[in-house]
Amino acid sequence: MRVHVDMTLCQTHAQCVYAAPDVFGLDGDDVLTYDAAPDDALTGDIELAVRACPVQAIAVRHD
Repeated sequence: MRVHVDMTLCQTHAQCVYAAPDVFGLDGDDVLTYDAAPDDALTGDIELAVRACPVQAIAVRHD
C-alpha cells in the first residue's frame, strides 16, 4: 500500500491524525507528516483517514 498526501490541498485540519495516528502526524511546526508505505494492518485506519479528510488530499494505492 502507498499513501500520498497532496500537500497543496492539505489545510492541516488533522482529521487524518485522529483517524490513523500510526500513519499521520504533525511535526513541531504543525506540518503534516505521514508514512508513505504503512503496514497493511493499518488499512482500516487509513480508509477512515481518507474519508475524514475535508479537502480529499489523501490518496491510497494498493500494490
